[in-house]
Amino acid sequence: MVDLDSGEWLEANRAQWDERVPLHLASGFYDQSTLRAGRGELYPVEEAELPLVFPDGFEGQRILHLQCHFGADSLVLAQRGATVVGIDFSKPAIVAARALAAEVGLADRARFVHANVYDARHTLPEPASFDAVYTTWGTIGWLPDIAEWARIIAWYLKPGGRLYFADGHPAAWVFDLDGMTPRFAFAYDGKGEPDIVDDGSDYADETATTEHTRTFEWSHPLGATITALIDAGLTIDFVHEHFEVPFRMFDALEPTPDRMFRWPDTQWLPLGVSIAATAP
Repeated sequence: MVDLDSGEWLEANRAQWDERVPLHLASGFYDQSTLRAGRGELYPVEEAELPLVFPDGFEGQRILHLQCHFGADSLVLAQRGATVVGIDFSKPAIVAARALAAEVGLADRARFVHANVYDARHTLPEPASFDAVYTTWGTIGWLPDIAEWARIIAWYLKPGGRLYFADGHPAAWVFDLDGMTPRFAFAYDGKGEPDIVDDGSDYADETATTEHTRTFEWSHPLGATITALIDAGLTIDFVHEHFEVPFRMFDALEPTPDRMFRWPDTQWLPLGVSIAATAP
């Protein structure tokens, strides 16, 4: 039984993500050439679905980006007219995000706050002040309490505000990521207990090894995530499953021309999921 109150899980996860920041800034996986050229791009899933969430575009929208890493996607949204506040628990990531915002001339439209998600309401005490909350790819697996995550999102949204969420599908996370034949390795529902993983590899740089290798990761069944959002008072607008993800979840996946990875010959099971929801 992991003692969540001890903070061990948070410090272990933060240490690895702090170490990943310079690796990711130097990696071609996070190529920011289009952002620097004034035409930043999101992944195809978001590009296809965000018009459903923002039918009138981003101009004038105030967006909260939870777990923003070094702010690349935050700045794409700002580049399209939104005013964005990004939150991340890694101080090096926030420092890098602020530097990138200044470099691309978006410091007036993008603000970055150093905070753990669960402390966000104390660090950024702005209830019901955002038109949207945006959080994508590799987020909730690092969080132990999905119900509190949903309540935080609802707390920040204006009446009628929207959530857009995309991440790896929990059905896919039950498999070991190594090897050409995925094998069952993790429970679909961990009942609140984390998988304690000892792995220094990095998805963005296959040649890198981190010094901090121990992380705490949680499985959240899809039903639990949807129910948490409903219990927080949000109305679910759509739940979409995807057979492509923007990282090599398994060695067996093949790259696509548009920076995604997919099964080589058939749609074996969904790899990603996206959810949109609206505050009353």
